[in-house]
Amino acid sequence: MPQSLVNNYVHIVFSTKFRQTLIYPPLETELHNYLGGICNNLDCPVLKVGGYTDHIHILCRLSKKIALMKLVEALKSNSSRWIKTKGADYADFYWQRGYGAFSVKPSDVDVVVRYISNQHEHHGKVSFQEEYLRFLREYQVEFDERYLWD
Repeated sequence: MPQSLVNNYVHIVFSTKFRQTLIYPPLETELHNYLGGICNNLDCPVLKVGGYTDHIHILCRLSKKIALMKLVEALKSNSSRWIKTKGADYADFYWQRGYGAFSVKPSDVDVVVRYISNQHEHHGKVSFQEEYLRFLREYQVEFDERYLWD
C-alpha cells in the first residue's frame, strides 16, 4: 500500500494535581483555546476542549505523525508552563502524572462533543473521580484504584 491512512479520534482526560479546583473563568476559556492550539500545531485537529474546575477533556484526531504519549506530554508540559505565567495563584500549578485516553468511533464524535460541552452541568451531579471510573469501566481498562489518584 503506497499510503498511510489514519483516522483515529481520541478523547483525552486528565486532571489537576490532587484534583485541585483551579480552572475558572476567564482562565478556563483561555486554557481550552491554548490546549486546542497545541493539538492543531501538532497536526492533531481538535474537535472540542472542555472540562471543569479540576480536569480537562480533549477530543481530537490523532495524527499519524505523533504518538499519543508525546501529544499528551506536549499538552501538559506546555500548558502547565503557560498557566504559571497567569499569576501568583498558579505558581505551583501542576497536572496529575497520568491521563486517560479513549478511542472514539466516528459515529460517536458528535455525542462526545456534546458530552464535553456539557461538563459544567454534568459535574453538578457527578464528581471527576466518578466520571473517570465510569470511563475506565466502560472502555474495559484494567486498573488498580490504589494507584489511580495522586
